Amino acid sequence: MKNKMAIGVPKEIKNHEYRVGATPSMVKALVQAGHSVCVETKAGLKIGFSDDQYLEAGAKIAQSPEEIYKSDMIIKVKEPQEQEYSLLQEGQVLFTYLHLAPDPKQTKALVDRGVVGIAYETVTCNDGKLPLLTPMSEIAGRIAIQAGATALQIANGGKGVLLGGVAGVLPARVLVVGGGVSGTESLRMALGLGADVTVVDNNLNRLRALDALYGPRLKTLYSTPHAIAEQVKQADLVIGAVLVPGKLAPKLITREMIKTMAPGSVIVDIAIDQGGCFETSRPTSHSEPTYVVDGVVHYCVPNMPGACSRTATQALTNATSYYALKIANLGYKQALREDRGLRAGLNVCLGKVTHPEVAHDLKYAYHPAEEML
Repeated sequence: MKNKMAIGVPKEIKNHEYRVGATPSMVKALVQAGHSVCVETKAGLKIGFSDDQYLEAGAKIAQSPEEIYKSDMIIKVKEPQEQEYSLLQEGQVLFTYLHLAPDPKQTKALVDRGVVGIAYETVTCNDGKLPLLTPMSEIAGRIAIQAGATALQIANGGKGVLLGGVAGVLPARVLVVGGGVSGTESLRMALGLGADVTVVDNNLNRLRALDALYGPRLKTLYSTPHAIAEQVKQADLVIGAVLVPGKLAPKLITREMIKTMAPGSVIVDIAIDQGGCFETSRPTSHSEPTYVVDGVVHYCVPNMPGACSRTATQALTNATSYYALKIANLGYKQALREDRGLRAGLNVCLGKVTHPEVAHDLKYAYHPAEEML
């Protein structure tokens, strides 16, 4: 017999964050499976999902976050903000992006509140890929080029360079550091706009695959500190797209390297959610997305896909619906016991840190997920 679970979908409150944890179609699937879903009023209004659509899908509409956080499971997009910490309940399942390694304050709050935190970004497939991070990485990779191209405009502090150039004028030089999902989407977009694109990665097999895909239009380079330094110096736009799942991003681009870039050059740090891969990176927001260090424009918005919130919500919930249904139908313990990939998403559980990289980076005792189930 299936569990009946009360599920809450709050309105996101991070700066300019209009994504929502469940679309009306996802709500309908959960309700048809026998669960109750409560959606905070206007949670999806900004991106075209009205309260009436949620009501038609079978949800109840809550007028306050307090009402939402009485649920057995909370389905969100971004990590809880400080004003939400006190709403979290002991034993409550929190299914969302968490990015705990660079965020000791949030980690302490989740541990203190005793929640069961399942992080989208560390759920894995059998092949080791990250099915719930991938759709947002795809979007962030594409947005990074749009954001970088905009920041290069002179009115935005850039050097006044058009990515693709024009007849008789060389295109901009774009360096993509990391050839994973977001890096690949960045280089693809940059190539599409006609830029001169180089990707660096320390995985030769990945470089071979990219070389086979894009041929001589794309330059591939094995990653070493010297190679990165030489390329950064020449680049108009550098995209940081390095990820170690659950762990702080490595600082591959130093301040000394940044200083060698021409004034008005731009860097975009897609890895800022995990602490960033530029030494000079610090989180910004959609309302104030950039700042300048040593003459170089930095774009370091942690919730980059939020800029295209409707597309991002649809892409995210396409991936999360399956797992949300599994957790609701089986209960979190059985769902995590049966699905090793979902179990990899368990970052904190009832006051314990259950992800090895988070425990290592934040100096917590590590408790394997299996011992909590």
